[in-house]
Amino acid sequence: MTRLIVTTDSSAAGAIQGAGLADLVIAIERRLVRGPLPSTAELNAFFAPRTPHPLGLHWLDDTPSWRLKSSGLEGRGLIELFSEYDSVELWMEPEPNALLLLLLLLDHCGIDRAAASKLVMRPLDIAVSGLGPEGLANLNPPIVKPTQDHVELAGRAWRAYRAPTPQAWFGLLETDLSLLPQLERCVVDLLEELPNVTSGLGATETRILELIAPGGVQPFDVFPGYQKSNERRVFGYWEIGALLDGLARCERPGVAGLDEGPFSLEMHNDSSRLQRYKQSRLSLTEFGKAVLGGHEHFCCHNRIDRWWGGTHLTHHRLWQWDTEAFSLIEPD
Repeated sequence: MTRLIVTTDSSAAGAIQGAGLADLVIAIERRLVRGPLPSTAELNAFFAPRTPHPLGLHWLDDTPSWRLKSSGLEGRGLIELFSEYDSVELWMEPEPNALLLLLLLLDHCGIDRAAASKLVMRPLDIAVSGLGPEGLANLNPPIVKPTQDHVELAGRAWRAYRAPTPQAWFGLLETDLSLLPQLERCVVDLLEELPNVTSGLGATETRILELIAPGGVQPFDVFPGYQKSNERRVFGYWEIGALLDGLARCERPGVAGLDEGPFSLEMHNDSSRLQRYKQSRLSLTEFGKAVLGGHEHFCCHNRIDRWWGGTHLTHHRLWQWDTEAFSLIEPD
């Protein structure tokens, strides 16, 4: 029986492939937790057989070119490839972006009965990329065969996330989400990243300020990672860098001491700039201390123009989250 494993992290895919757990392992690393979501047309093109388009707009763009060539994958559409394997396993790590990709995959594959019949979900409660060969060899995540109920719930949740307001996403908490056990946690984690009604910051931004508060902190000390103090796992490496930029490089900064930036590929490609960035010593401004203490609202003093799922957040459309009341606050 031929076995295909799909995961959401290229390091995890390489480790699983190296452990010989499947005939082929591929990663889909499309980020969905920050920035505008792809349109329906863009998603259809993303999963379709490849046509000429910029790098990063096809589902196989995260797979190394040498693996595509050696496996004969070049240009394949998602459902086309799935049809060539006896079993397709979705190994999803326990973080929101992976869960969003699971929703998207179930919703997309649900339109094709043959593809859906081959799917098996293997939910993970740990990050596979951190396991050694022995840990991977012993890894045996539970098998969940998706039913039509799974597909319908995934489709409903994906549409809720893509909606122009967070109301439908918040409304998911009023329904039974037990078919996808990680979904409830994901819903809450993402709601917590909306501007807080007291401070104007999302939960990850708040955690960054908390870690900087003692002073003398270097930038990478506030990034999440293995055995790191920032335990929030909603955003990835590049997204955290952008969040820190947003706190330090704005009209009224909450963070001082960031000596280099913006956090871009260009900066990373310049060793001297990257070194200056790493050696920065961060501290909170007086405004940052007031925001962290709940005495100032970050959004009242800084421009807001960003995306949360399908919701465009601006000063005039500022959806907020009330942690204490566990409620969604509509714009005034």
